[in-house]
Amino acid sequence: MIRTAIVNVVATAALNQRLDLDELGKFRDILHDAAIYGGRVAYFKSPNMSGKVSIFASGKMISVGTKSEKEAAHELECVKDFLVKKGFVKPTILRQKTRNIVVMVDFGESINLEELAKNYGIIYEPEQFPGGILRIKEPYKTTVLVFASGKVIVSGLRSSNQIKPTIQKIVSILTHANRD
Repeated sequence: MIRTAIVNVVATAALNQRLDLDELGKFRDILHDAAIYGGRVAYFKSPNMSGKVSIFASGKMISVGTKSEKEAAHELECVKDFLVKKGFVKPTILRQKTRNIVVMVDFGESINLEELAKNYGIIYEPEQFPGGILRIKEPYKTTVLVFASGKVIVSGLRSSNQIKPTIQKIVSILTHANRD
């Protein structure tokens, strides 16, 4: 039985307004330190958030650490609402964009990485990294880390709708490899 779980969603949005990060840093839920990235970013993290949102002086925001696109969009909206409520920005409509979805897949059985490297173009250099690296171009351009334990990490997806077809492609590759 194959188990899958989204482990991280990265989404962005822009407020299209400049922000004073030093002023933002005075709030409990916002971390801003001039020593971190030269003071060019502040981080919003509240107890009711599963991820965190990076806020830049340009008004651009990046949500990381959520487990769904909906949750990432919600956290970006919450940060915008906070900034509007505190008077840092004027009300605006955010256009969130999912940039990356990382999925963990557990196939529940071991995978022969040597065989994959020999016959299917997977990059496997155990002295450098304990897993194989597989780059898939179809159905979606993704990078797949394959481990002998049967666990696989897929990154580069842009929508949760891309998860199932990508996993089917990986299953096809692994099934084909096990038949040889």
